[in-house]
Amino acid sequence: MNFEEARTNMVEQQIRTWEVLDQTVLDSISAIPRDEFVPEAYRTVAYSDFEIPIGYGEKMMTPKIEARLVQSVNLSSADRVLEVGTGSGYLTALLAHQCAQVTTIEYRSELLEEAQKRLRLRGYNNILFEQGNGIEGWGQNEPYEAVVLTGSVATACLAIGQQLTIGGRLFMVLGEAPVMEAQLITRVGESEFVSETLFETALAPLVSGEAKPQFKF
Repeated sequence: MNFEEARTNMVEQQIRTWEVLDQTVLDSISAIPRDEFVPEAYRTVAYSDFEIPIGYGEKMMTPKIEARLVQSVNLSSADRVLEVGTGSGYLTALLAHQCAQVTTIEYRSELLEEAQKRLRLRGYNNILFEQGNGIEGWGQNEPYEAVVLTGSVATACLAIGQQLTIGGRLFMVLGEAPVMEAQLITRVGESEFVSETLFETALAPLVSGEAKPQFKF
């Protein structure tokens, strides 16, 4: 299979058509081989509009959701990012490609180890790997210019928002199936946040060791 051609088709047919037009984001997606972040059995569908299973009951987001997420947090080369839910490490790579440092937290140690191996093989040296429950953030490296949650949460999380810089952005998928919304929450003051609904979607709940986290702004 020609993975390079499949990657180009993914960008043109799935991602651009889903309102992802930021050239920096498109360049990152074009530069990173997604097929290297999926289990061997799924390599031929690595660039399909499909939630790929990665083991332990977890799945990758579809490429268009990953792309919209990265575009929405609008990273600069000086930004520090917190990613809650490392998964396969592909989204981690996209974030690390655009910012100064990513702190990525994964509840499942097996997934974290696999992602760490993939990312180190590709030469990323601006990623800090942490194992644990990141549902309330990760205070050791705060503040962050951006925080992304890679699974859905039932209600918005205040604790993790407090780890943002003023002007920092938080991406989350909020709600319970079948009604969920991707939201971008911007910290505009010490205790002030502005929320923007980006699109409707459905995403598995964030794995955190807790049955159903309930946090409120």
